[in-house]
Amino acid sequence: MPIKRVVAPQIDFSALRRELDLPDAFPEAVLAEAGAAAGGTRLPERDLTGVEFVTIDPATSRDLDQAMHLSRRAGGGYRVQYAIADVASYVRPGGPLEAESWVRGQTIYLPDGRVPLHPPVLSEDAVSLLPDGDRAAVVWTIDLDGDGATVAVRLERARVRSRAKLDYAGVQRQIDAGTAPEMLTLLPEIGGLLARRASDRGAVNLPLPSQEVERDSDGWRLVLRAPLPIEEHNAQISLLTGMAAARIMLDGGIGLLRTMPSPKPEAVEKLRAAARPLGIPWPDGAQVGAVVAAVDPADPRGAAFLDQAAELLRGAAYTAFGGPVGPPGENKSGDGGPARAGENPPAKAGSGTAGENTSGDAGRETGAMGHGGVGAPYAHVTAPLRRLADRYATEISLSLYEGRPVPEWAAGALPRLPKAMSSTDRVAGAADRGAIDLAEAVLLQGRVGEVFEAAVLDRDEANGKRPAGGTIALDEPAVRAKCVGDLPLGQRIRVRLTAADPASRAVGFERV
Repeated sequence: MPIKRVVAPQIDFSALRRELDLPDAFPEAVLAEAGAAAGGTRLPERDLTGVEFVTIDPATSRDLDQAMHLSRRAGGGYRVQYAIADVASYVRPGGPLEAESWVRGQTIYLPDGRVPLHPPVLSEDAVSLLPDGDRAAVVWTIDLDGDGATVAVRLERARVRSRAKLDYAGVQRQIDAGTAPEMLTLLPEIGGLLARRASDRGAVNLPLPSQEVERDSDGWRLVLRAPLPIEEHNAQISLLTGMAAARIMLDGGIGLLRTMPSPKPEAVEKLRAAARPLGIPWPDGAQVGAVVAAVDPADPRGAAFLDQAAELLRGAAYTAFGGPVGPPGENKSGDGGPARAGENPPAKAGSGTAGENTSGDAGRETGAMGHGGVGAPYAHVTAPLRRLADRYATEISLSLYEGRPVPEWAAGALPRLPKAMSSTDRVAGAADRGAIDLAEAVLLQGRVGEVFEAAVLDRDEANGKRPAGGTIALDEPAVRAKCVGDLPLGQRIRVRLTAADPASRAVGFERV
């Protein structure tokens, strides 16, 4: 799908910041501690600077959590080396820097600037895996066989040095042109293997285009962007690592997992029923993940099907286990909504080698402790610069791997983390949606009464409280909004804009 851009005039996001009560500047004590940590933290003795790590992120990013190196193993298979920024080495337990990170929870992204989890002297400099010198990292070394199955996992603190700051679009161009170095050509090879394994296990990955609001010389632009193939392959490396971390924590009896109930059979049957009128093939015996993976999100019927499939991925939460017992309800908390975009959890884990499930306990683990969207135990450990939970889950994984007691600061945080992360996830979601809603309303406020072409993504039957309607997606501009009327799912229709109010960030349509 090509990128669609629509330029909007100047937009003030300050009201949204106030509404969400987002923090502004860091307190002086926090900045002082961050500055001291940036200049005074010793790097690990273990030296892996000879490994040619690279980062792959959006072009403008400076808070670089991950760097990777991929290689072939002698005798067959692959070696994935994944360096994660070692935030825990810079954040003193009990200090103002740690306390402020709990207030913030995660980095919140808005079009006019981010609200970072950590001061930029750390998140965009000393701890970020930029290619300007040695950095402290927690390095995962994961060996795979020729089919992408995990055969060995190693975890250690080490000194690393990134060789290049790459971006998704640039890497994709190299791959497409056949000019990428071997290390980068291995990314789609390994990512493809991991994706196929996940699909075979019923993993559900929704390749939905994302709506984004970006700066433009004349104001702002609303962008509909489909993910590049290299982004999906890159995500598989993160998922592989989260799978290995979940296995280590489950085996050790203590940790923090990202969980989700398994899709209910009736929800899968409802999706199968929606596939038929939308013309989506669903072969006998095909897993839902394989069906979803074959859908073209650029096609209106495909987009409608994927919108329906999102209903399978509800109830995402963080689940703590094995640590101190907190008040009722604190050890598991979630937003109850669909998994966040880009989350892409990994495949099954069980009693075999880290990341692979060969035991009969799969049902138990993927029920109470797994991620039902993929039938897999999974943990967030790969974004500690941007997400609070990852620092604690990483430290617990490292302690268990090394056979030493889990530090009290990490174990003691477990009862509080699910509630804290659930709260900050809601804020992040509200910021994302609020910014897009505002941009849509500003863009359309002078066009009330105009008729547009649209595709029907979802439909709601009339009841005593509301008329029939649903969700539509305009072709141009790239807007998703509610529409009143009898809407044929997956069909193209004409709609009239009835409301566009920047003050309430509300946009509405009716079927013509």
